[in-house]
Amino acid sequence: MPDHAGSPDADPLSEPEYSAPPQYPIESVDNALRLLWLIGERGALRLTDAGDHLGVASSTAHRLLAMLQYRGFVRQNRQSRMYEPGPSIDKIAFSLLARLDVRERARPVLERLNAELRETVHLGRLEGQLVHFIDSIESPRAVRVGSRLGRSMLAHCTSTGKAMLAQLPDAGLVELYPEPKLEQMTSESIDTRDALLDELREVRRKGYATSKEESEDGVASVAVALPRSSRTPLALNISVPVNRMNAATRRAIAAALTEAVKEIDELII
Repeated sequence: MPDHAGSPDADPLSEPEYSAPPQYPIESVDNALRLLWLIGERGALRLTDAGDHLGVASSTAHRLLAMLQYRGFVRQNRQSRMYEPGPSIDKIAFSLLARLDVRERARPVLERLNAELRETVHLGRLEGQLVHFIDSIESPRAVRVGSRLGRSMLAHCTSTGKAMLAQLPDAGLVELYPEPKLEQMTSESIDTRDALLDELREVRRKGYATSKEESEDGVASVAVALPRSSRTPLALNISVPVNRMNAATRRAIAAALTEAVKEIDELII
């Protein structure tokens, strides 16, 4: 019986395309990514099949696979000599699964906060200079802050981002923000690195971060970060229309968030 597992002609595959082609494509990068996709689809790949699929010489395919192997994205089976997914792929996959797990485990806490405070709740993750909102539940009130689920925003312009940035040492922050001037989202956003460092020292002292129209006009928020023992930098945020935020409300939200992040931290350990 013929072996179809590695034959490019036996099982034509349609490679994914998620946008228009880039203006300045890099063929070698594209070919390496196509090989990763093909190995993911088939589970293993022969060198000759890699060359045939890309339409390049076996020597070119070997150089691409050698670089992927160097970075741990593929490994070569010593017995079959076929290329298989490597440890770097496993690491990425486990990281993604862990993030999904965090969202699932934290969800009941977000639901309770939303029910108790009747304001919009967000769960955010720090990604370099950005905060990415991975979960959200909107306030049931008619006038409310909308969900930011799936959005990425400048971390220094949000309470969620500032809560996580405050966990970094000043030296790490200077490395993350090498330029003294910072981009603003509104006229109220922090616009210099020195001002950000000062603000983060205050966040560390208080144990929570705040924002007042720094990312969006009419929006105020409070955020508390999960302890750094967590698998990935995370913070919980309550966002409210600015006219509903006062000192007493801010303290009450901060207290509720502090208890909530302790509970989430215990759930994801």
